[in-house]
Amino acid sequence: MLQEPPPASAEIVVTAPRLPDRAGEAAYSVVVIGRDRLERVARVDDALKAAPGVSLFRRSGSQSANATTQGLSLRSIAPSGAGRALVTLDGAPLNDPFGGWVIWSQIAPEGLGDARIVRGAGAGPYGAGALTGVVELRERDAGSAAELAFGERGLARIAVAGGGGVGRARLLASAALERTEGFRPVRNGWGAADVAAPFESASAALRSLATVGGLDASVRIGGYRERRGAGLAGASSRAEGASVAAALGHAPAPGRTGWRVQAWAIASDFENRSVAVGPDRSTTTPASAQDATPATGWGANAAIRGGGRTLAWELGGDLRVYEGETQERFRYLGGGFTRSRVAGGRASVAGLYVEGDRVLGPWTLTGGARLDRWTSSRARRLERDLATGAATLDERAADASGTLPTVRAGGRRKVGDGAIRAAAYVGFRPPTLNERHRPFRVGNDLTEANPVLEPERLTGVEAGLEAPLPFGRLTAGVFANRLDDPITNVTVGAGPGVFPRAGFVPAGGVLRERRNAGRINALGLEAELAGEGAALQWRVALAATNARVDGGAAAAQLTGKRPAQAPVLTATASLVWRPDADWSLAADVRAESARFEDDLNTRRLSPSTRLDLTVERRIAPGARLFVAVDNLGDALSETGETADGAESFDAPRTIRAGLRLRGD
Repeated sequence: MLQEPPPASAEIVVTAPRLPDRAGEAAYSVVVIGRDRLERVARVDDALKAAPGVSLFRRSGSQSANATTQGLSLRSIAPSGAGRALVTLDGAPLNDPFGGWVIWSQIAPEGLGDARIVRGAGAGPYGAGALTGVVELRERDAGSAAELAFGERGLARIAVAGGGGVGRARLLASAALERTEGFRPVRNGWGAADVAAPFESASAALRSLATVGGLDASVRIGGYRERRGAGLAGASSRAEGASVAAALGHAPAPGRTGWRVQAWAIASDFENRSVAVGPDRSTTTPASAQDATPATGWGANAAIRGGGRTLAWELGGDLRVYEGETQERFRYLGGGFTRSRVAGGRASVAGLYVEGDRVLGPWTLTGGARLDRWTSSRARRLERDLATGAATLDERAADASGTLPTVRAGGRRKVGDGAIRAAAYVGFRPPTLNERHRPFRVGNDLTEANPVLEPERLTGVEAGLEAPLPFGRLTAGVFANRLDDPITNVTVGAGPGVFPRAGFVPAGGVLRERRNAGRINALGLEAELAGEGAALQWRVALAATNARVDGGAAAAQLTGKRPAQAPVLTATASLVWRPDADWSLAADVRAESARFEDDLNTRRLSPSTRLDLTVERRIAPGARLFVAVDNLGDALSETGETADGAESFDAPRTIRAGLRLRGD
């Protein structure tokens, strides 16, 4: 029977096709970043850093970091440019199909509802890539937000997100534009080779939500483009991409099984120009021109969930397929490049899983198992002499594959107004196409690819507690992780000299190669104390990770060393003060202990502390003027150090001001 449409005045409630959070997730270490925090930042990665141990490969934020170092890692076990955490947007992976990193400018914070961080290896529904955890970004389903801001060094940003009902559907759009003239990363001993690193980005997305025949459906399309300098004359990069995702679901209810299916596809490209730096930093010479890195990824995931209040289960699976190659010119001699390189391949992973939760009075028990099949195929590296066209290197690595089981289990018990929990897990991450096939250069340092890399595997246990205190609530936990066959940039030689495959390494530079280097053992502590009153919200958090490498036979020289870019201590604190309905003051602090730039622990990056301050004034309902000072103390946050001692730093103090709009 046909039903009459609702009156025009009736409100149509449309929700995204998501399965609700499972009760068993409470057994793991979960941090939720809310909308208030997201609205104070221009980039999502800055908001995620409120959780200690969350970081990009280097200390730089995504405004100044090269795309290849924007991989996200958790718990400081062993940060990686590819990232050792899986990042999803409403279930679809955001990690780049070629490099595994995340182009953070593709997502405007204004378009998000919240971000959920699950620390610990992700078996179950997350699968491959969630080695140290997963970051689940969820787009807003309703409401609107916008920002218009200007600041020092030519900074300008405009971002909007919102939408409305169209018939029985809801359309939601988001877009962001940002640019800055940038800053010079090298502050001491700089020369004419050292220049500012400009940045500009643009992104847009359109999402449709509808409820049809009792089913929730969504379709999202998005695209991005960014350009940035590298802080050296002649060095720059460009990244662009597009994605589409479609999902259909039926939420579970008492006595009713729920399910969700999703299909997604990504296309990306990356261009990078690197240079060699003269001995006195007065000149640069082209070193390589990575003209393109075309890559595609596609996949699907599905889950079915059933059960009742005390016993719930979920069955599911997913598939991811990635293809890509690097196209570049290198070996600059006599005023031009003399060699070309095309290198790439194909990778896939497919898995099935089962998860179950059981509630027994104060106890919540959870467990799951997963089986994945990974493949690496069509690997080829072809280098030619540009003058003659003759092949100078033609490598074809054998196809490889394997089947890996992973598990996770945990329990949580309520104790008064608090709780205790414990969990154990096993996870893995296959190498990216970038790690297998793309050599790269930073200044005079070269890193070689390795087409025969094996997947990394992590085994871990953890325990934690939640306890109410008179002045707030404490959440704390400890963990012990072992990372087997970590993919590490291992130093194998120093310049000047000529090396097989890599070619010439200049004086002051080193040659590294990506290798599966033994294992990394890590012990850690995480704690957060938060509270709020009538006008004040505050939180302090600490993460301490003692990670050490056992290089084994593959890299014995690394035994006893700390993993590169892994700090021992990270602490964050935030305070929001609202003295009345019109004014608010927010302060955010992030402090880190020293870390090492390199695998041999010879280049020490000094400790870093940064304070950000934001003052807002309401001028109308939903409208606020703001002034923000990032890095208020103009602290020197060291992000890199080359073999010749040149130090690079994150952004200096930056003042920005503008207008924020919000409609709920």
